[in-house]
Amino acid sequence: MEERNKSIGKAVNRIDGILKITGKATYATDYPAKNMAYAVIFKSTIAAGTITNLDTTQAEQAKGVLAVITHKNAPKLNQKGGIRGGAMLQSPEILFYGQNIGVVVAETFEQATHAAHLIQVDYQKKDVRTDFEKLAPSATTPSGKELADLIRGDAKGALSTAAVKVEEIYETPIEHHHPMEPHSTIAVWEGDKVILYNGSQIINGAQTAAAQTLNLKPEQVRIVSPFIGGGFGSKGGQWANLILTAVAAKAVNRPVKMALTRQQMFNSVGLRQANIQKISLGATRDGKLISLAHETTTHTAIDNEFLEPCGDCSKIMYEVPNSIISYKVAPMNIILPTYTRGPGKSTGSFALESAMDELAYKLKMDPIELRLKNEPKKDPSNGKPWSSRKTVECLKEGAKAFGWEKRKPAPASNKVGDDLIGYGVACGTYPARQRDSSAIIKLKKTGNNVLATVEIAASDLGTGTNTILAQTAADGLGISLENISVKLGDSDLPPAAGSVGSVGAASFANAVNDACSKITDELLAKSGKQFFVRPTAYQLMVSENISEFQSRVDAKPPKDADQYSAHSFNANFAEVRVNALTGMVKVTRFLAVTGAGKILNPKTARSQIIGGNIWGIGMALSEESVVDPRWGNFATRSFGDYHVPTNLDVGKLDAIFINEDDTIPNKMGVKGIGEVGIVGVAAAIANAIFNATGKRIRKLPITPDKLF
Repeated sequence: MEERNKSIGKAVNRIDGILKITGKATYATDYPAKNMAYAVIFKSTIAAGTITNLDTTQAEQAKGVLAVITHKNAPKLNQKGGIRGGAMLQSPEILFYGQNIGVVVAETFEQATHAAHLIQVDYQKKDVRTDFEKLAPSATTPSGKELADLIRGDAKGALSTAAVKVEEIYETPIEHHHPMEPHSTIAVWEGDKVILYNGSQIINGAQTAAAQTLNLKPEQVRIVSPFIGGGFGSKGGQWANLILTAVAAKAVNRPVKMALTRQQMFNSVGLRQANIQKISLGATRDGKLISLAHETTTHTAIDNEFLEPCGDCSKIMYEVPNSIISYKVAPMNIILPTYTRGPGKSTGSFALESAMDELAYKLKMDPIELRLKNEPKKDPSNGKPWSSRKTVECLKEGAKAFGWEKRKPAPASNKVGDDLIGYGVACGTYPARQRDSSAIIKLKKTGNNVLATVEIAASDLGTGTNTILAQTAADGLGISLENISVKLGDSDLPPAAGSVGSVGAASFANAVNDACSKITDELLAKSGKQFFVRPTAYQLMVSENISEFQSRVDAKPPKDADQYSAHSFNANFAEVRVNALTGMVKVTRFLAVTGAGKILNPKTARSQIIGGNIWGIGMALSEESVVDPRWGNFATRSFGDYHVPTNLDVGKLDAIFINEDDTIPNKMGVKGIGEVGIVGVAAAIANAIFNATGKRIRKLPITPDKLF
């Protein structure tokens, strides 16, 4: 019988790695289809108003053009079907600059692009709401109940009596997701059914939204998305480009391919909105927090509301008897914001953890000591016990590994040549959850060789989902990893949660693990025998000479999971060098220490963490989408002016995982790491810059002009 070592917990190479590096992995626009046509979106050049004339004559007569679709001839769609951001050609009304106003379909991409430039549009303009700084003072209470003020005790009263206070405003700009693979779709109609090859973080969510919007039944829509070139939240919900590709394919009765350009990504698929956050902390002389207020002002779309929950970290990170978390929102003529990596927590932690550093400085206390002094024994926001919480271990182990004792507390006191050197620390958190997911295991025996196939409508953003599910199945079935095949990314497979909100690994792996247990139980029952030691599915297939067998499970989280507060926690340590002559900042070292339950694969887990860290470095130092308030367009609209970190911008990165056995949120004890990797990073860097220079920068990104 097959002898093998355990796979879970090992740094296994990605099983789909060869496909990717040889170009054989199929992304949304890689699928061949006979007689393919190409679609190009054209967009509004005003931010508010109405289209009064839309002349498509020249475009329709251009070479190769098959159709021009606008609000005049587009089919009636269900605008409440679940597609984000509107812009589905249902009205002449313009709500933001770059709103979709039409689609050209042609024999080639070049012909469609040329024809789009021939369309003439006249507008009746309206006053625009595009200057966030001017609109922020008049922001109002959001309509969503989930972001109603959370009040505990009397925060303002306690602040007035505090011996030491911090009251500051921290600002984060609009950011964009910018996955390597822009949003793109191929639509193929087969009678009254449509196949949509599309990058989707939530396969079944995309299926439902597309079906409802197109006025179809879910079984009439198939989403195919086995490989995704990143998403970071922008492919969590679906946008108008998905639906318009299907509409275009129906109009010309041919398969149609549509891929957004990098420039179109800025106003087509959401963004992280700008946030103005006021943090007020009050403490006793010995560093005990007595008051915390986190007040966020942000913006949303004119016709819909979305807010980042910036106060989420402030709700739970520290023991404080009096607190208030509140939100105000200003509608603007900008595309609807959406979830962006570490939504609310990454931006909110910048404000909270910067303020904690400021409080530590005023108290003349080590920033780590201040955090340890205010460690909560249970979740302060709801009184629930922690399923587990490793913040203390993260801080202590990280301090040792990083060499925190070398930090000089006095700012601007560590200089080497023209470089000022500083150390910073910040904590972060993200909820740990399992969501309903189903999986099928199929076994096939040839001789003494057993092959297993895992089927689940999960998605792999490039994070290693294929690999960790193969590892889970290998251990659960007793079959070698090379004999495991994983099929995912297809709505025809058993439904599953999405790769969003750090629920993917826990949801998918537990579903596969449960399916392995179930199929083994069923094989045992089929054998009719009793064993002293529970055999594996592999052993049963061979001993009972079963050629084929399969089973399905519909996995759910433990019933008592919601009685606890379950989170991943981290501590981030940054070393920076700031050139005293130029103000240029280099993150020379960064260490993330994370408590995230069972680590299924240390190699893919480390990639997730350092990927989040790099984005956090960009958030701290360079990333910013700038709106021209006169017109409402983005002045930054390519990687030439939207700056992301490159290899030369990043020094040594390292990740440590704290051992954590927490089976309360799910049976396998898996917690998410995709989101928490970015939380706290920007604050750690900002705090290090203060330690290096003595200058406290509270508005991101921290560019050289702000340091001067």
